[in-house]
Amino acid sequence: MLDVQHLVSGYDKSRVLNGMDLSIKGGERVVVLGRNGMGKTTLAKTIVGLLPTASGSVCLNETNISSWPAYRRTWAGIGYVPQGRGLFPRLTVDENLRMGLYGIRPRPKVIPDDVFNYFPILRERRQQAAGTLSGGEQQQLSIARALVGQPSVLILDEPSEGIQPNLVAGIADRLKSLAIDNGIAILLIEQNLDAAMRFAERCLFMEKGSIVHSCDSAELADTAQVSRFLGV
Repeated sequence: MLDVQHLVSGYDKSRVLNGMDLSIKGGERVVVLGRNGMGKTTLAKTIVGLLPTASGSVCLNETNISSWPAYRRTWAGIGYVPQGRGLFPRLTVDENLRMGLYGIRPRPKVIPDDVFNYFPILRERRQQAAGTLSGGEQQQLSIARALVGQPSVLILDEPSEGIQPNLVAGIADRLKSLAIDNGIAILLIEQNLDAAMRFAERCLFMEKGSIVHSCDSAELADTAQVSRFLGV
């Protein structure tokens, strides 16, 4: 479904990704782990089109989308939940969710009920300003807004950041259900090992803009192995 080959990207003249290879199929749950500064966010932004591809390719369902702008990638089925959530704090929950409808062509007029089935608290908060929600509720809204666009691939950048541990577990479980129930390929960039183990089928470790190790989630319980790639 999503296939990244020999991807090179960065900021201005600074190269961050050094020939990245990554693939994820429909319904698969993949976590990318790595220390700060290894290129995880750069990878997400390049896949969704917020950073240009210097060389290599990003393919979605065997179509090369490397040169497509971000909005066209969204229409093609790539959803994105950025680090920091990226909500409109003065808009209501309902208005934020309606922004997600712009990710579909033709654009529907109604927010699908499925979103509220996964995140029922949002139904209760529909007329509340997004900026007044708790951190966990804001993260649920950010994920729900991406889901409104009916993505086939969903990329999330550290959704556990700044959220209480008990809420992180709930979000990880809902993401897992979304992948299983709907066949969505989910790529999760994360620092929280508990969330990664709870959610993932497959884990990828990044160092200096490249994938250096791949394993199943059970291997995350091996502290010696994990410290090899995540230790300071």
